[in-house]
Amino acid sequence: MPTSDLLLALQAAGVGDADDSALTRSLYASDAGLYRIPPRVVVRPRHTDEVVATLAVAREHGVPLTMRGAGTSIAGNAIGAGIVLDTARHLNRVLGIDREAGVAHVQPGTVHATLQRQAVPLGLRFGPDPSTHTRCTIGGMIGNNACGSRALGYGRTVDNVEGLTVLLADGSVVRADAAGGAPAALTDLVDAQLGTVRTEFGRFGRQVSGYSMEHLLPERGRRFDRFLAGTEGTLGVVLDAHVRLVRDAPFRALAVLAYADMAEAADAVPALLEHDLVACEGLGERIVAMVTGHPELPVGGGWLFAEVVGESVAEVEAAATAVARTAGVPFRVVSDVAEQAALWRIREDGAGLAARSLSRPAQAGWEDAAVPPAKLGAYLRDFEALLRECRLDGVPYGHFGDGCVHVRIDFELEDAGGRERYRGFVEQAADLVAGYGGSMSGEHGDGRARSELLPRMYSPQAMAMMEQAKRVLDPDGLLNPGVLVDPAPFDADLRLAQPLPGLRTTLRLTHDRGSLTDAVHRCTGVGKCVADNTAGGGVMCPSYVATREEKDSTRGRAHVLQDVVNGTLDVRSEAVADALDLCLSCKGCARDCPTGVDMATYKSEVLSQKYAGRLRPRSHYALGQLPRWARMTPPRVANTVLRSRLVARVAKAAAGVDQRRSLPSFSEQPLRTPSRGRRAAGAGDAVDPTVDVWIWADSFTDRFAADTGRAAIELLASMGLRAEVIPDPACCGLTWVTTGQLSAARRIVAGAVATLHRYVASGAPVVGLEPSCLAAMREDAAQLVDDPRVAEVAGGLRSLAELLASLVAEGRWTPPDLTGVEVVAQPHCHHHAVIGWATDAALLAQTGATVTRVGGCCGLAGNFGVEVGHYETSVAVAEHDLLPAVRAAGPDAVVLADGFSCRTQLDDLAGRPALHLAELLLRGIPRDPPG
Repeated sequence: MPTSDLLLALQAAGVGDADDSALTRSLYASDAGLYRIPPRVVVRPRHTDEVVATLAVAREHGVPLTMRGAGTSIAGNAIGAGIVLDTARHLNRVLGIDREAGVAHVQPGTVHATLQRQAVPLGLRFGPDPSTHTRCTIGGMIGNNACGSRALGYGRTVDNVEGLTVLLADGSVVRADAAGGAPAALTDLVDAQLGTVRTEFGRFGRQVSGYSMEHLLPERGRRFDRFLAGTEGTLGVVLDAHVRLVRDAPFRALAVLAYADMAEAADAVPALLEHDLVACEGLGERIVAMVTGHPELPVGGGWLFAEVVGESVAEVEAAATAVARTAGVPFRVVSDVAEQAALWRIREDGAGLAARSLSRPAQAGWEDAAVPPAKLGAYLRDFEALLRECRLDGVPYGHFGDGCVHVRIDFELEDAGGRERYRGFVEQAADLVAGYGGSMSGEHGDGRARSELLPRMYSPQAMAMMEQAKRVLDPDGLLNPGVLVDPAPFDADLRLAQPLPGLRTTLRLTHDRGSLTDAVHRCTGVGKCVADNTAGGGVMCPSYVATREEKDSTRGRAHVLQDVVNGTLDVRSEAVADALDLCLSCKGCARDCPTGVDMATYKSEVLSQKYAGRLRPRSHYALGQLPRWARMTPPRVANTVLRSRLVARVAKAAAGVDQRRSLPSFSEQPLRTPSRGRRAAGAGDAVDPTVDVWIWADSFTDRFAADTGRAAIELLASMGLRAEVIPDPACCGLTWVTTGQLSAARRIVAGAVATLHRYVASGAPVVGLEPSCLAAMREDAAQLVDDPRVAEVAGGLRSLAELLASLVAEGRWTPPDLTGVEVVAQPHCHHHAVIGWATDAALLAQTGATVTRVGGCCGLAGNFGVEVGHYETSVAVAEHDLLPAVRAAGPDAVVLADGFSCRTQLDDLAGRPALHLAELLLRGIPRDPPG
């Protein structure tokens, strides 16, 4: 059946949100696993009736159906070649919470964090909490029998299922709960082989692999609902669920225990389990080393985070101390909530951090095997020996209290030899786990990654039972085929094994061996970008936060670009254009994504290739070359002329600027004012040795925000420092970079490096005031120019806060007293992503000001927010965090925004002037009275 006919059939059945475009098929071709299987159609049902209708169409036309929640499945559980049904978009509501019964009624696409936000104020919580809790769905958790860190204390998802409404493959809808619901054919199957079920299934807590036949035993209450948990959408479709909520203890503490290595940490687990632990997590030094500024850890090569809960701080600290005494190793007891959150963030980002800690890209090909906890230490030693034997590297970590080990391994899947070695290793690893009485999967399900391996841990009789269960409930094999029963080979459909034509790049891509393929495959699909990260000061991903569309997430864009580098999509295709259109080039993902995806850089490269030798959009010539036009424009004349509405309208139309946007005013007097007739400085010219600090007049500060530069000079003068503006032009080329005009950007940046190097080499501090330009010189310059001076310039340029912090540390300056001043601070996205805002935050704290840091992006993002077609998204981004924070602030609050884009957005949308850090600090400096 042609795909277009399938789409028409779905539409005729009343399914409204169905899509078979090349873009959507690319977006949904992968999840967080190793595989790529484009669907024929993606359905996002608005009501359960549309789920029923979709399955009816699939059954009528013999098209497979695969369920998908957040798409964070590690094992390829949520991809398929037929219809992919995404519940997260619309079927995402908490339908009710019964506080007395401790039960929540939810739709399958309800995000774990959404349920938690509604349960916690009632003193309750949903117990299992995977590391993806900010975006994973309850339906997906049921499908995989997800667990997470606190399953040790609160149980797996299956242990918290109280009832399901399930759509079966034949179209019938059944209610399954403690009262029953299991088809007689299933119970008869179990009754005929009670010995097999009792000895092979449910042997230990993390035996997630295969079907959990034990829940159909008479002594287990024949719980059909719990039997379906972990069947990965192969036996039925969950329409809604009732799940247990547990009391949420008011206080928690961590005993952070240090060991020589991870195996030694694993050896300690059985003794620690004598205590009443909620979680017991293992983490190694290579992962921790990837995180800067984390809370202090006791010295060691591996750590256990043992969590306890209680009714008071004193109670949990005493309990954590008792755990530490049992361990008898160096330890810290952490009861501070913020410190605990910081430590848990390291653990939650473990998959991405582990992938970045190896010399080669790491993959999820052998991810979450589990063994009984008493055998964990011995298993880990044998596993690490196997890695060495196979000349592979990996970083084990995970739920050590449950015997579950996560690991990312540097498999080489791009060539046939690497794939052959991958198969050999996985088969040996499976035999190793089975030899320890373990499970191929401890929480992520088997999916395409492990289903073929099930005969290595189950007997022929047990395998036959699972096959018969599939035949009972899905005789035509419509539901998620290739998974669990009649499995696809685990080395089939690998996305890295696609043909990879040579793709020459303009950017050097120094973090990815010069390979755009390596760069876009940094994305492993874990989906942190499809969560709202702004509450914690994160930025990624502002366009997704505004639209909630997969195509506007970092992950979605990466999946599309993965199809570009494998030759499936052309770089000039409409699908690629649609995916990248709303990328703000904010670089938020470069810091916030656990695997370090830098979509702004990839977008620049794609735009460069797309428009090579071709006509570009008007905005690229106007806004993309703005510094050039600004240098050529007399400021006063421009300001006068652009006050004319007609002229401004014509200018906006010519430049591709949305008519609802205002045009920024030029500074009447630019900051950089070289003397008349002064020749450009040469490489041999001496730099004035009497200058204490050099101010780099970037293009925006120079032509549009000169007052911030003068404020910085005056601030430094108040300390007795002579600050001067570098008189020579030095543009960072950022506007050329973001619009993909990379050949021109290379020439411009090379010139800036040559100019700035002389001043950096002089030994005097060189300060950049515009965060985006400073970030461009620190990061983008090295991607464009192969010159050893680039690193010296990048290391020598400082932000104003960095300079001032060094003066404070040296005892040469004391920040002004701003006690009583309310500050709403919007860090520029590039400041957050490349420079880091911690130094600014610490400096402001020293002033005594009350500071509210706004998360997220302002929404303007250079040329993005002023371009035709982007206004609505730009405003939506601003309305998510920045504008509400400004409105909530007192009338006397100071809005702090170092970025010219951020200040422009505030002026345009809120009519609220914002200050640069230099201007804010200068306000607090006592002035001499005029004499």
